[in-house]
Amino acid sequence: MPSLPRLDGRTVVKAFGRDGWELVRQKGSHMILVKEGSWATLSVPDHREIAPGTLRSLIRASGQTVEAFLVLTKK
Repeated sequence: MPSLPRLDGRTVVKAFGRDGWELVRQKGSHMILVKEGSWATLSVPDHREIAPGTLRSLIRASGQTVEAFLVLTKK
């Protein structure tokens, strides 16, 4: 399994946005993303650096693999 880079919350939201996730609201320091046809709701913390375990959990909840997510961060 590849290691995850250190990313900030806004970069993570942009990467998920490339996969069809849409930012619907922000409450405090958490940005809420939804995707048409998906049962999951992603809550991305708006922090300078997201913990690797949190990022891995968000990737898993979105139905992606780490490799696919890393490709989205490169675009």
